[in-house]
Amino acid sequence: MMIPAEEALQIVLRVAQRLPPVTVPLHEALGKVLAEDITAPDPLPPYPASVKDGYAVVATDGPGEYPIITESRAGNDGVGVTVTPGTVAYVTTGGPIPEGADTVVQVEDTEVIKGDSIEAKRVRILVQTSQGVDIRPVGCDINKDDVVLKSGERLGAAEIGLLATAGVMIVKVYPSPTIAVLSTGDELVEPTTANLSRGQIRDSNRAMLLAAAAQQQCKVVDLGIASDDEETIERVLDGAFSFGIDILLTSGGVSMGDRDFIKPLLHKRGKVYFDKVRMKPGKPLTFAEIVPESPNNLTAKKILAFGLPGNPVSCIVGFQVFVVPTIRQLAGWANPHLPRVRARLKRSLKPDPVRPEFHRSIISWEVNDGSGNPGFVAESTGHQMSSRLLSMKSANALLELPASDGVISAGTAVTAILISDFSSSSVSKSLVSPDFGCATRGSVSQEVSAGDSRGSEFRVAILTVSDTVASGAGPDRSGPRAVSVVNSSSERLGGAKIVAKAVVPDEVSKIKDVLQRWSDVDQVDLVLTLGGTGFTPRDVTPEATKDVIEKETPGLLYVMMQESLKVTPFAMLSRSAAGIRGSTLIINMPGNPNAVAECVEALLPALKHALKQIKGDKREKHPRHVPHAQAAPADTWENSYQLASSGGKEPGGSCSH
Repeated sequence: MMIPAEEALQIVLRVAQRLPPVTVPLHEALGKVLAEDITAPDPLPPYPASVKDGYAVVATDGPGEYPIITESRAGNDGVGVTVTPGTVAYVTTGGPIPEGADTVVQVEDTEVIKGDSIEAKRVRILVQTSQGVDIRPVGCDINKDDVVLKSGERLGAAEIGLLATAGVMIVKVYPSPTIAVLSTGDELVEPTTANLSRGQIRDSNRAMLLAAAAQQQCKVVDLGIASDDEETIERVLDGAFSFGIDILLTSGGVSMGDRDFIKPLLHKRGKVYFDKVRMKPGKPLTFAEIVPESPNNLTAKKILAFGLPGNPVSCIVGFQVFVVPTIRQLAGWANPHLPRVRARLKRSLKPDPVRPEFHRSIISWEVNDGSGNPGFVAESTGHQMSSRLLSMKSANALLELPASDGVISAGTAVTAILISDFSSSSVSKSLVSPDFGCATRGSVSQEVSAGDSRGSEFRVAILTVSDTVASGAGPDRSGPRAVSVVNSSSERLGGAKIVAKAVVPDEVSKIKDVLQRWSDVDQVDLVLTLGGTGFTPRDVTPEATKDVIEKETPGLLYVMMQESLKVTPFAMLSRSAAGIRGSTLIINMPGNPNAVAECVEALLPALKHALKQIKGDKREKHPRHVPHAQAAPADTWENSYQLASSGGKEPGGSCSH
């Protein structure tokens, strides 16, 4: 009896159990799922550290000339020397702050006055500063005993860095399964065969499945080719079970022919849960659970067996739909399902009238998906015959088409299962830093004159939204960082310059007042709001923004969402908004200072182009090539990415990402 694909997958995931954790060295942990909480053995930084190259000073001294009494570059530099009023110490980025100093003045705000000797070296401080500016306090990134990684988190490059930061060189993780691959069929020969005899074909399935399993970071065992002989296949399977495998993949021999022996052998050795699935391609697909014979079956390792069809496309589609989620389930993923997005058909498609179809497709992000809005567009890879492996070439998605006698017209939105990684064609930098925001004091919270922006092509304003900062109960974590990022990116933004900065509490009316004034009166080109985009009752920045914008710009938000999900599932908790009011672009940013910097960096490739278009520059045309998955409507995130979620919120009204 055929069962629906959804029901079949539920059965598979119910049977598949997470593998027991193992301990591996740090260099082998990449891509694995953590099986224990990791706490910080000491604070980071372990000493007050300088944010910039500059001079550690006493804030109350103010502008003037001062002797440089020591240098603090690294290690023990500056230890034992105390900065007293009237003296300064040179410090480098990350260097320890000498005793007595309470703030850092960046090099750009100083002038060195060279004397006749090193001892006579002096510096002129050009600006007034305040206590705590550009100093990272002890533990501002990570406090001692903080849980820096939780059990169940997947370890990427940043997580590996956190493990090293915590001094963890041996880590407990859930292992990837070991997979054995067997091809069956009298007609099959090795791909190395030069001259095919009549009735022979080269075995493509085995090479394809071994590569697909390796791509999922699994260990693989190549069982070769077995002829259509029951005793031969049984002997090969017995040998495979001795390898200690977790998953057995066979291709061919699962249909209704008199020499299809895989199904009866799986029945003989274990429990078969289903052997036909209502899907196209891939109907003759068998799933079984096998417990190899051993002196003590209580300790025997269960094996999950998939009898995949022999047609190449049916084989690889079955692998994507059923085996990939199984691998992830065994390897400890919180959500083993492949992600899905909604995409509009570029051309009409005729689905199968009887079985739901997994239609091979190439999806891409386009500024007009056919509905007048930006979105994913799906284009068929062509003729979908299950023997035609060319239909899988370059496919990055499987369209879920319901069985129907009619035609699905062009422009119809359908669900697409993503079967390849979009990261190579999207923004490469992570938008999210770990949730340990560093608080630097001395932030600017008043608006400044826009008159000094003369000669700059784009005028930028920064709005920090935070009850804590507005009330004076805490420092502005993200405002100074945003100013620094914009200033350092000025050239890439076409000459952008900060013309206004402000802090407001988490109140819709006050946020709207500032946004409207900056847009309508000051005619600022770009407004970045910081914080207030999470789930707490006081997070209202998106509501205020949506009230004032006239056109939404969801593509910018999508870049942040897509990249953030690679780092943390908390990214899906962002409710950020973005849009255009008059000639002003407004973007909601997270409240984490590091995340602000990374978000701006990710958006830089398109911001200059966008700002020119908003100003009416008709010469600014869209690029001929728009990379895949560069943007998506904010209100489709939840439907587009079916990922597991949990939440958090930083102080100051900032989103957890």
